[in-house]
Amino acid sequence: MSYAEWGDKLYSGEKSYKIIQQRRMWVTISLIAAVVCLAIPFVKGLNLGIDFTGGTVYQVTNTANPDPAIAFAVVAEYAPETEARVNILGADDVLVRIGVVELDVSRDIASALAEGYDVHPDQVSFSEVGPTFGAQVGKKAVQGLIIFIALVAVVMALYFRNWRMSVAALVALLHDLVFTVGIYALLGFEVTPAALIGFLTILGYSLYDTVVVFDKLRENTENLTSQHRFTYAEMSNLAVNQTMVRSINTSVVALLPVASILFIGSWVLGAGTLKDISLALFVGIAVGTYSSIYVAPPLEVMLSLRDKVIGKHTAEVEQMRESGTANVELNEDGSVRVGALQPGAHLGTKAQPKRKTRK
Repeated sequence: MSYAEWGDKLYSGEKSYKIIQQRRMWVTISLIAAVVCLAIPFVKGLNLGIDFTGGTVYQVTNTANPDPAIAFAVVAEYAPETEARVNILGADDVLVRIGVVELDVSRDIASALAEGYDVHPDQVSFSEVGPTFGAQVGKKAVQGLIIFIALVAVVMALYFRNWRMSVAALVALLHDLVFTVGIYALLGFEVTPAALIGFLTILGYSLYDTVVVFDKLRENTENLTSQHRFTYAEMSNLAVNQTMVRSINTSVVALLPVASILFIGSWVLGAGTLKDISLALFVGIAVGTYSSIYVAPPLEVMLSLRDKVIGKHTAEVEQMRESGTANVELNEDGSVRVGALQPGAHLGTKAQPKRKTRK
């Protein structure tokens, strides 16, 4: 079976994965993973950059031998109490970052770097970085996150006219953010202002996938109560399966360039900024795809089944099936087969008779 055929079978309901039927399992797995990821930063701690902790940055330019070992040796000799982070920029520049040291020590390190890399002292620059800038960036990031979540809640509620979808989408967003931060802490990547930008950017990717799934879910269930063949959960599961290929394709297209940037930034150029933001984007996009399928829709269905109208309809459908009065076609795996749906068609929508035209 080709990928296109697989997608066609998912869309028509000829093939189906029981994601909503196993909603409790997926929500439990996601909750456990989120709790673990939330605990990692508290247990292992976040590797905060000097923008948040303060320190000194040195840059050596146009050196013939950009060996990181030279910088590590210099810092170990003059400031053994601090840890050095060394990045190679391009082919002949070296960036060295250390903690807070005295001004005299900073000058001695600059001179030693110039001697170690065999460059003129003017080719070594250094600057002190205070934690104030990082604190302001972090504060603005939190403010931006709160404003974003508030706007998303309002827009989702107005667009879908359904508070349950709004809540499920927000939970999926928080799930993606917590998961990304946990992976960041686990791998020990440095948290910089660029990383914060990446954290905020992934929310848009996650929200996009979730909206696509919910839009299809709303389309499938718009005339739910006018038919008694399928339940709300079954039609929601169809929506998830119908949009699965689109979610995968969108994520793969987004992940390929981000993965390239992550590889180049981490192992080729050693560029800290590229590495920081690309890791956040890579993990966030991947987790956002997962949450749009296995977190948001199952949670939305769990909330919707508490609604009196939907709960009553579900009970009626199940009762008709038990009595043998429901006309339902099942797949081999036991899932409900709905047949091919034309774009814009809804279950339960009665066919309108053709009008005769006067000649």
